[in-house]
Amino acid sequence: MSSHGTDKKRTLAAEVREATGLNAAKCYQCGKCSAGCPMAEEMTLQPHDMMRLVQNGERARLFEDGSIWLCLTCETCTARCPNECDSARIIDSLREIALKQDPDLAPKSIRAFHRAFLDQIRSHGRVFELGLIIQHKMTGGPLFQDVFAAPGMLARGKLALTPRKIKGIKEIRRIFDACAAASKEEA
Repeated sequence: MSSHGTDKKRTLAAEVREATGLNAAKCYQCGKCSAGCPMAEEMTLQPHDMMRLVQNGERARLFEDGSIWLCLTCETCTARCPNECDSARIIDSLREIALKQDPDLAPKSIRAFHRAFLDQIRSHGRVFELGLIIQHKMTGGPLFQDVFAAPGMLARGKLALTPRKIKGIKEIRRIFDACAAASKEEA
């Protein structure tokens, strides 16, 4: 399928608009988003580049690059945009679109972190950092990276040894169940 397909419903910009209600064409490439992005130096495609690729329907180039997975969703790009283009939300929707297209598009470590994060939220209603770190490293993260930081963090009380659940844990689990049911209906 051509990345510039003639079917307007199948263009990447149309998929983003359908998922978010946002129009990526509002971006006029001023670059203020990229100038303020704390991850810009780590990305091969900066936020304004990603907006341009969405506008041009260059799905393969966008999804083959790992930049969309590095976005912190800090919303600095969105706050700096003079044309009120919500780049952070568009980039987030690009991750969802990429995962629907092919779950293997996300790097293994990022998939492992995403899964560990969601498991922590489902289990405790909040992130239990030590559990997150252990699950992430055991399922695909860099196993020994930062291992020497752990004793110091434990000694200073930066990592709890046991999780604490929130009061509304049943509501959190109900939301997860509703999302899982909605995903099955879509498939």
